[in-house]
Amino acid sequence: MNPKISIIVPIYNVESYLKKCLDSIVNQTYQNLDIVLVDDGSTDRSLEIAKSYLYDSRVFLIQKPNGGLSSARNMGLELIHSLKLRAFLSKCKKHYNRKEKNGGGGL
Repeated sequence: MNPKISIIVPIYNVESYLKKCLDSIVNQTYQNLDIVLVDDGSTDRSLEIAKSYLYDSRVFLIQKPNGGLSSARNMGLELIHSLKLRAFLSKCKKHYNRKEKNGGGGL
């Protein structure tokens, strides 16, 4: 049995080492991971780097206004895979992406 492990990564202006951090996480031999990335209003390229990892279905990314490390961590806790808020946001994201592909408006 391989229980799902949730990893919360608060992100704020860490472009110089974010890629190394995320590569380390996604390349773990233990694969049953839920990787929650919380961009806390970064003003550098951190958000772009985080978005480049969305190819991995284990990665969930949320962007929020800057509120500090504790705020970002708490947001990550709310978005762990098995919680209702995560399911709701995932449905909204799919709906938004479908509208974007069809030329419609977003949320």
